[in-house]
Amino acid sequence: MSDLRRIIWLASYPKSGNTWLRSLLAHYFMPPGKAPDINNLRQFTTGDTRQDFFDAAAGGAYRGADLEEWMRVRGRALRLIAASKPDHHFVKTHCQPIRVFDQDVIPAEVTAAAVYILRNPFDLAPSFARHQSCDIDSAIDRMLNPDTIMGTPSGIYDLLGRWDDHIGAWTGAPGLPHHVLRYEDMLANPGKTMRALLEKFLRVKVDGPKLARAIKATSFEALKKQEETLGFGEKPAGMTAFFAKGQAGVWREDLTPAQVARLREGFLPTLERWYPEMLKETAEVAAHA
Repeated sequence: MSDLRRIIWLASYPKSGNTWLRSLLAHYFMPPGKAPDINNLRQFTTGDTRQDFFDAAAGGAYRGADLEEWMRVRGRALRLIAASKPDHHFVKTHCQPIRVFDQDVIPAEVTAAAVYILRNPFDLAPSFARHQSCDIDSAIDRMLNPDTIMGTPSGIYDLLGRWDDHIGAWTGAPGLPHHVLRYEDMLANPGKTMRALLEKFLRVKVDGPKLARAIKATSFEALKKQEETLGFGEKPAGMTAFFAKGQAGVWREDLTPAQVARLREGFLPTLERWYPEMLKETAEVAAHA
């Protein structure tokens, strides 16, 4: 059997910049004028919730009744995704790399590496609330719940779990080559952040003008305009706009001191590791809870 370790996972908790990164990579690697819009990203990258791959893996229309049935078919679907391109390629996932029913959710046999995108939980919470069509307190509940999952009507799942466990599982996965990218750094300096990913991790010689064009074509405003003009097929039902604010620091207006305190208390060790610059300000806000 040929080596199927072709997948470079683009992994993140929802609303952490995965769509932006996929668009950026597509605009960088595809020929000028050929890069897909937000609704055709599957021409460049794919995802592990693709119905067509599950249908093919199931030998007919896949309709899973529960997590166990999903895991029974998932391994075959991922092998088909890995085999769908002859070399390394990017695949989006929101799942944690954990074991379920004695099987790996992210199997080593199809995995080459991972790019992990994280976003601070204070900005993530209001964005995740819009994504889930719920209030911010409910979104924080889900971010703190180890059993949080998302699913499609046909029974294809994203095993999210807690925000901090998600980060820990991906960045601490034994033997997995990985590169960590913070959404805030992409916003502040997309050129430097993408150059580090391309050169240091993907071992790609960077074409400066090409990278500059890709960054311009995938600015938040450009993606927002695409959604307004074309719609966005990946937007969950009930969500008004997928590309809503796309900024860092919106938590200052969006969260109450009590919500800041909950997130801070729940995720403190992970914040200390990945967002030490936010500790002082959030402590001051949380003190008013």
